Amino acid sequence: MHEPTASPQLATVVPPVTVLWRDPTSPRAVDGVITADVPDHAQWLHDMDVATDRAQGRWGLDDRIDSQVVQGEPVIIVERHDDWTRVVCPWQPNKGDARGYPGWVRTAHLQTCDERTASFDRVGAAGPVTRSEVVETARQYLGLPYLWGGVSATALDCSGLVHIACRAHGIMVPRDGDDQAAACDPVQQGEEQLGDLYFFAHPGKTIHHVGFVTGPRLMLHAPGTGTGIVDEPMRPDRVETLVAIGRIPTLS
Repeated sequence: MHEPTASPQLATVVPPVTVLWRDPTSPRAVDGVITADVPDHAQWLHDMDVATDRAQGRWGLDDRIDSQVVQGEPVIIVERHDDWTRVVCPWQPNKGDARGYPGWVRTAHLQTCDERTASFDRVGAAGPVTRSEVVETARQYLGLPYLWGGVSATALDCSGLVHIACRAHGIMVPRDGDDQAAACDPVQQGEEQLGDLYFFAHPGKTIHHVGFVTGPRLMLHAPGTGTGIVDEPMRPDRVETLVAIGRIPTLS
């Protein structure tokens, strides 16, 4: 049964990480361990990696999940539907909703709270943060297998890597690559510096990939499902689809 909230209600995430689903019908059979009342993220990743059916593996997550939400992260409750709650995530800026990234989570993964005890404000950096510091944080994830929608220390996609590396320093950047590009100051090709961002798109399409600049045509990024995070020269197909270079304005 749908239960729209009369006024915004606040909650925080209880388990170490939960998934932000497109809708309550999105989970597959293999996703039972992550949608359980007490989710097991590591077991979920393992189960997908050993699945013999490609649709039950990491490849099958496209169009099912959009992001993840980690322990202690605040959310705004929009509505409840049986065991599911539709939320927006203020710490994950998104152009589609000014309040934050939208999606569905298991109700059991949330702890409701009131406005006196909840805060949506991130603690800002103690001082100026440099692009090189953010890149060094991103390097900690080298080798981590790619996960569509991943934004946790054990599972990341390309824009999730940018988002979580900045967030570790108290810097708020959007969750998705196209929003990240819109939030950046433009940089001319040939003038990029360490810690800037390369953005990629096919002709007539929106941005589909992003990575940190580590040198001229060198990129630290999460390439895609079936790969791990790498720092590597830009492949020819990436060169052909490079559409923009951006500089995060809050980094020095």
